[in-house]
Amino acid sequence: MSEVEYVRLVDALDQLIDLVGEDESHPLASLMEFIGVLIERYEDENVPEITDL
Repeated sequence: MSEVEYVRLVDALDQLIDLVGEDESHPLASLMEFIGVLIERYEDENVPEITDL
């Protein structure tokens, strides 16, 4: 996944969160979860962890 795709997914997730909220029975809740997993994978592979100094 490219950084552009990552940014688009983050934007999409933000919009879904506004729409779905915490309603786990909402029809788009599973899509929200799936996008969250994709974002997490990208961050695990591309964003360095902050370590304590």
